[in-house]
Amino acid sequence: MDTAQDALDYDQMDHAEVNRRFASDFLSASADAGISDAIEVLDLGTGTAQIPIELCRQSARLRVVAIDLSAEMLKLAAENVARAGLTDRITLELVDAKQLPFADGTFAAVVSNSIVHHIPAPEHPLAEAVRVTRPGGLLFIRDLARPRDEFSVARLVRLYAADCNERQRKLFDDSLRAALSVGEIRSIVSHLGFDRESVTATSDRHWTWSAVK
Repeated sequence: MDTAQDALDYDQMDHAEVNRRFASDFLSASADAGISDAIEVLDLGTGTAQIPIELCRQSARLRVVAIDLSAEMLKLAAENVARAGLTDRITLELVDAKQLPFADGTFAAVVSNSIVHHIPAPEHPLAEAVRVTRPGGLLFIRDLARPRDEFSVARLVRLYAADCNERQRKLFDDSLRAALSVGEIRSIVSHLGFDRESVTATSDRHWTWSAVK
């Protein structure tokens, strides 16, 4: 999703309810983890910055460093952040999630929504996410879960992308096919030293990894 058209198609899809739920679930998880002070959050694969914008709308105590490897995504992200009046709370950086330029334990929380299926070896950005999270900090990663068969892929595309254009439907279809299963992501987090059960299926098309370091 490196082209200007890819970024625009992604940005124009209706992610509003998914984003609201992500932000609400993250804030609930951070409260459960005892993280209640003003905190700095790292957002991996921010895309057009819809997640950090929603996070900041739902909580005045957050500041977000939002990274992406797509310059085209970040161009639209900058416009979205400025339009939302959040340039003082959201910092955008062109960064590879597989090689984060931050010191160990920099962030109180690391979040990501739907980056994992874009990366051929997702264990690398997840290991980096763990590294830059401070002890006692929260990892909150959500992504699509790969459907079990062709029928399930088609059903989800019809259900959630019916009002999208053909290119947007293909983006969603491709993403579903590229996604990890719950079992696969559980295996990765286990190798990173976390409980497999910290990964749960959280909708008919998403899994979530929520864990305290």
